[in-house]
Amino acid sequence: MTAALSRPDADFDAAAARAAILERIAVAARAAGRDPADVGLTAVSKTQPEDRVAAVVAAGQRVFGENRVQEAVGRWAERREGLELRLIGPLQTNKAREAVTFFDVIETLDRPKLAETLAREVQRLGRQPRLYVEVNIGEEPQKAGLLPQEADAFIARCRGEFGLSLEGLMCIPPQDEPPGPHFALTARIAARNGLERLSMGMSADFETAIRFGATSVRVGTALFGAREVHAAGSADEDH
Repeated sequence: MTAALSRPDADFDAAAARAAILERIAVAARAAGRDPADVGLTAVSKTQPEDRVAAVVAAGQRVFGENRVQEAVGRWAERREGLELRLIGPLQTNKAREAVTFFDVIETLDRPKLAETLAREVQRLGRQPRLYVEVNIGEEPQKAGLLPQEADAFIARCRGEFGLSLEGLMCIPPQDEPPGPHFALTARIAARNGLERLSMGMSADFETAIRFGATSVRVGTALFGAREVHAAGSADEDH
């Protein structure tokens, strides 16, 4: 069932919130000697209230990140035109065909079986989303993604064995460590593999990510406001 986007929340100034994030992106980019136009904003809309999502769309945002295929289809299928949709959550192989059909970008390619399945669906459907390899840059056992030392071989295999065209890398540093060294390592892996795009940085650390070369940042709570706190006692993160 498709989720309808309701009227914007009168208490949420989406234009001001978006403008503030874009200004922070611009300031961080200029401080790093970069062109602000080289850093894109991905609005992380997963689990956000429909009225706030509608307001952000109305404010001019066109790039959105979703964590689950079915939720994204339900939210966006009837208003897909003019938007860029990015899958930023883990992708199961049995959802690969739908993901290839629906998303413009898949940021969470992280294992050979998924690469093989995506390659098969790309051939079958004649459509290839832009692909990012997810690196588990902090080597955290609870997180998806390739270990840093596995990335070079996996990238080569995606290109050679599976015939996939890759655009960049995505990472999520550990919450309890300074993010800078992790962003720097991700950038080095990308550079030595000829990958020019880096999806890294969320609400708490996107300015640091820009300093280390991020070309897109994934911002949820800083744009939309805090999400509902679940039973576990913590709000969802941007990813």
